[in-house]
Amino acid sequence: MAEENLILSADTVALFAVLVLAAIVAWDAFWLTRQRQDIPQMGELRKGGFAWKSEGPQEVIRQWGNLASMAAMMALPWALLSASDTSIWYAVAWDVLLSLHLISLLIPKRYAVTRTHLFADGQRYEWKRLRLQQRQPARRIMLLRKGWGIFGPLPLGGSQNDLYVARSRIELALDSERDWAADNLSRSEEE
Repeated sequence: MAEENLILSADTVALFAVLVLAAIVAWDAFWLTRQRQDIPQMGELRKGGFAWKSEGPQEVIRQWGNLASMAAMMALPWALLSASDTSIWYAVAWDVLLSLHLISLLIPKRYAVTRTHLFADGQRYEWKRLRLQQRQPARRIMLLRKGWGIFGPLPLGGSQNDLYVARSRIELALDSERDWAADNLSRSEEE
């Protein structure tokens, strides 16, 4: 009887893990479908913005750390199946979902830099919530999301020419954000 409860408990935990992963994959897929709506054109944008897109190999460079962790996450359940006496179908479902997520990481992305926001991965980020990493990697731009700790890296991919233009626009946007924050701080101190 106790052994049956253990099997049910392990399968319940596996089902929960698969459902959480399915929700994450669906959430990411939803945001990636918004890329074309948010960034309909490439190149120079009105008011000094810039939009560009990456290619598959550039996304591999951008996502190499995530790809390695996905490989480990795909292998891990197989090692635990016999020890936990969990149904093999949960491991299969887990790997299928991670494969879909892996594919979503590798599809070409659209990016845009405007005076007020960065558009990346279907998301819109205000400049006050971002900063440039001090040491930049060679073939991508690395931004950090403030307050996210180790989950904060936000790499941007693209061709070297596009990244060069984008980085200059990012630096301008971040400088403007700092100037705006400093002006507001001095005004509030005067009042």
